[in-house]
Amino acid sequence: MSKHKGPGQLYIISAPSGAGKSSLITALRQRLDNLVMSISYTTRASRALESHGVDYFFIEEPEFHAMQAQQQFLEHAKVFGYYYGTSKVWVEHTLAQGKDIILELDWQGHRSLKAIYKDAIGIFILPPTRETLLQRLTGRNQDSEAVIAHRMEQAREEISHYNEYDYLIVNHDFATAVQDLSAIIEASRLALKRQIVDQSELINSLLPS
Repeated sequence: MSKHKGPGQLYIISAPSGAGKSSLITALRQRLDNLVMSISYTTRASRALESHGVDYFFIEEPEFHAMQAQQQFLEHAKVFGYYYGTSKVWVEHTLAQGKDIILELDWQGHRSLKAIYKDAIGIFILPPTRETLLQRLTGRNQDSEAVIAHRMEQAREEISHYNEYDYLIVNHDFATAVQDLSAIIEASRLALKRQIVDQSELINSLLPS
């Protein structure tokens, strides 16, 4: 596919922990071109195989608060004791290059971004059953029962906001869910407002003045 000639599109993807969101996004990006992940700023330390400027921008808490005071974030949140924020400058610059952006946010981040970017497309991913969600969380073998119970309660809270999104996908079968995600993005790329820009030369040649 040729590069989009106008501003890129924002896609906000949310899901409860354990719904398979990160794996789906990875597969989606391998399938479609001109699609980049938003790189957030965070105060947590980098993990194994994570790189600064690739996975996150890793900064100290004072610097994060300074950026927050200067209103450099489109949205920000504190998660498990660490701060995360989406850079306004990075998003605007990337969209201006004609690139589509995926933002992996919770429902609060989705609500904040939709208030700023009215045409952002929100996609919510559900697990097929509550039992499956619990199995995915306990299958990690790295959390205590108390932590799992807390994550399940957080999942319930996250899921309760599903009706604020534009699309709903159930991750029952991984390949099907990836195909569903791709269909949403491919369809939005064929929307009239986008095609008017990308196909302007063709349209003008077919409808000469």
